[in-house]
Amino acid sequence: MATDPAIHTVNPNWEMITRLNKDLRDSATMLDREEARYLVDLYYSVQEQRQRAASQSRTDEPHDLTVWLFDQFRVIENDIKKALGVYATSQLPGEWAQSVHGIGPVIAAGLLAHIDVNPWKCMAKPGQDRCKKSDPHSDLGCHQRIIHTAGGVWRFAGLDPTQKWDKGQKRPWNARLKRLAWIIGDSFRKQRNSPKDFYGKFYEQRKEYETLKNQRGDYADLARESLETKKISDPDLKKTLQAGQIPAGRIELRCMRYATKLFLAHYHHVAYESEFNTAPPKPYVIEHLGHAKYIAPPNW
Repeated sequence: MATDPAIHTVNPNWEMITRLNKDLRDSATMLDREEARYLVDLYYSVQEQRQRAASQSRTDEPHDLTVWLFDQFRVIENDIKKALGVYATSQLPGEWAQSVHGIGPVIAAGLLAHIDVNPWKCMAKPGQDRCKKSDPHSDLGCHQRIIHTAGGVWRFAGLDPTQKWDKGQKRPWNARLKRLAWIIGDSFRKQRNSPKDFYGKFYEQRKEYETLKNQRGDYADLARESLETKKISDPDLKKTLQAGQIPAGRIELRCMRYATKLFLAHYHHVAYESEFNTAPPKPYVIEHLGHAKYIAPPNW
């Protein structure tokens, strides 16, 4: 990333923050999942603030304080990224994820932090203390619950279209993982023309398929549902829906989700095999319905 020239004008009296040293960076291998989740969230928050500060520092006459803030955010952002890279590379699923073009250390660390194929299930009722694998309740039947299929990961990431979040109920997916899934899909979309790309090609193929279906009117029911349940004020959007089609932006999101779900299926495969030293069960459509098409994880 090119350094913004404005940072060189910072007031020399400003004190720089302490940089991440090698010992602190290497200690990231000892992070637990909760700590890693915090650092991933912090990274994106700092990145947003750095971008805002950068915008201010590019004005005709940036204030020294604004320029100083930009430099501080840039330092923190880069150091968190380095620490998360150490954490991600310390585990095989994270190392594999980073081998995929478009997946960097922050995304890989986020996947490790949020996705556990062998999570601990505490059976305590609301209001009771929660237990851990290292100190389980002796009489509640607490146990580990293996996530045997990629479908469990998709549901946890909010990528199961059959899931409903009814009013007054607990959200049935992980909001932070769902956001991460969107970032992954957007990355594949942007990298689809790179010779190193793998998943972006599936985004492209799916877009041709989805566009054709939309033109045929296959999504007329979805268009009608939008007209009936949402307040549509944009005249062009309303015209598209009335024609029995969904907008191009919605097609785009469907294709991004398609590529992301394939990647998450492969991530599940790698994580499962790393945890249990055996491949996960084959997808139902291949094992039982005779579908022969199976796409193996790349670089594995």
